[in-house]
Amino acid sequence: MDIKMKACNFSRTSQDSLVLPAVGMKAWSMQAGLIAAAVMLPAVAHLTGAPVRWLLPMHWPIIFAALIYGWRGGATVGLMAPFSNWLLTGYPILIKAFPMTLELATYGFIIGWLRQRGWHAFAAVATGLAAGRIIFLAVILFTGANELPVTQYLTAAMLPGLVVGVAQVICLPTLAKMITGR
Repeated sequence: MDIKMKACNFSRTSQDSLVLPAVGMKAWSMQAGLIAAAVMLPAVAHLTGAPVRWLLPMHWPIIFAALIYGWRGGATVGLMAPFSNWLLTGYPILIKAFPMTLELATYGFIIGWLRQRGWHAFAAVATGLAAGRIIFLAVILFTGANELPVTQYLTAAMLPGLVVGVAQVICLPTLAKMITGR
């Protein structure tokens, strides 16, 4: 009986206290809102002609979800956002939807998991962004979904995201701390 109680003990550890619980009506509502933001932000960017590759508007809500709700919330929002976006807006184009889904789910999982393990939010975001980008590029290159020669594609895919990646590393942990107090 004692073994079962230990296995089912879902109480938060001191490291888990860095994120909010990812389950419950309030958490699910917030995560649904973040999925909606991950659909609306790119749609607005596309409609206004904003440079989507430079802004990466779908990425922000996923990273934010991971910082607030840990790996469960981050991975869920990361998995749902690209498909929901494609279903409602036709973006990302289908050949990029699968690699983006893996990239964003990786962001959500790694950032949230590291944060729950006690990593500083800035380090968790930087590490998660690197891991997600590696997954994205590997899938794109492995499947041949790149429309340019490899070196040109790597430059076109990586350079625009570096600036916004730095902004995400600085802004999102600060915002998450303001929201959660953690």
